[in-house]
Amino acid sequence: MHHRLRPVDLAVGLGSHDLGVATCTAQLYRRGLFPTIVFTGANAPTTVERFPRGEAVHYREHALELGVPDAAILVEPSATNTGENIDRTRDLVRARGLDVSSVLLVTRPYQQRRAYAQCRMRWPEVDVVCASQEVSLDDYVAGIGDPDRVVDMLVGDTQRVWLHAERGWAVPQDVPAAVTAAYDRLVAAGYTRRVVEEGRE
Repeated sequence: MHHRLRPVDLAVGLGSHDLGVATCTAQLYRRGLFPTIVFTGANAPTTVERFPRGEAVHYREHALELGVPDAAILVEPSATNTGENIDRTRDLVRARGLDVSSVLLVTRPYQQRRAYAQCRMRWPEVDVVCASQEVSLDDYVAGIGDPDRVVDMLVGDTQRVWLHAERGWAVPQDVPAAVTAAYDRLVAAGYTRRVVEEGRE
């Protein structure tokens, strides 16, 4: 989303199959942009093999290896989707008595807009900025090691930008016609493993 990064009260590393989220969060912590991190995420079918103890747990361990102090990290280990990531992080920091008026969502590169839209709906009192690893599509695919998986995930995430807004789970976002056309072409080409069927999710 090309947000200008600035100091915030809290960073939220959203769980996924991509350990780069934890890497990016650790790098931004070392730049002094926030004092506290919440890593949030349980498991999904796409992550249980890679992160058997849960996404947030593995993210925390990786951040510790990268020099983030344990005292700066909170773990929310039960969320299974982006909405729960936001809701349970909000509830966790409130329970800890943390004063949070601004958050930095750290996501996979293609997840920023959907995460932003859900956070604006579900935690409207905080100022939200987004970040992810700055990497080309080719390099990102090489890092994940599975081109079809990346495209499937990208297609599904794009669909959820408008689908979740239609269902009242996120604020509406402008989706350019070129994006919709690209989505339609990729669905027609068979990249449908993460596409939500009518009436589901």
